Amino acid sequence: MKKIFLLVLLMMSLPANSATFSGGVSQVDMHNRVVDSKTNLPIVNAKVSLPKYNYTTYTDSNGNFELEDIDATTILSVEKQGYRPFSLTVSDTSNALTIGIQKSDAMDIVIESSMMHLGDDNYSKASANARNFKLRSSGPFFSKNFVMKTATLSARNYLVIGSIMGIDTYLARTMGQNSIVNTFASPPEVYFNGTKIAEIQLNGDNQKIKLPNNLILPERANEVTIKTGKNLMQTAYIDYDDIEIANLSILSE
Repeated sequence: MKKIFLLVLLMMSLPANSATFSGGVSQVDMHNRVVDSKTNLPIVNAKVSLPKYNYTTYTDSNGNFELEDIDATTILSVEKQGYRPFSLTVSDTSNALTIGIQKSDAMDIVIESSMMHLGDDNYSKASANARNFKLRSSGPFFSKNFVMKTATLSARNYLVIGSIMGIDTYLARTMGQNSIVNTFASPPEVYFNGTKIAEIQLNGDNQKIKLPNNLILPERANEVTIKTGKNLMQTAYIDYDDIEIANLSILSE
């Protein structure tokens, strides 16, 4: 099959003085809130979690929620039935956040809403966000099957990675996302039904990878696979790059 390559270039965060963040987040209120991104109305009983800190809370009748202080960059996740899962990489919880989440569509597919750790649990402390890892590795790749409807063939379909951290590519090092000096890793690779469709070069949130419609198998099992990168300076053995991913979905537009 013809291989389709896509370079995903997304910064990990916006400048500190920016008022609006990827995914509909802003610092404009005295309270942390979750709202409907279209109506701006508060969302009640949304689950808000910081997986690394084993911290979970729920929004009140005004959509407000409390966050504990954090000491390192980590992933914040929001879940609510009827809405698309949302995650955000945060490094400071002292400023109030207003998080806007979108209602889900009938063709949306949540592949994995929990956090995943890919790699071999062999990584440097200088690796991107290494001290923020929460889980033990499940191996160097993640793969899952799911059924896509015939109607998706007439839509634009995307694999959406809510948040990803730990990538140690040359570009990530150049952009200051890790402090490794003497080595770097190949980028994680994304496959759809056996065809490579993307390489992920940077850590960040809400990374969208277009699924080629000609590769979709309607009303049949489709497969997404994410393979982590490898240390390109290590030749004595295979040293997999350790990464963590939160929220993996298929969205149709």
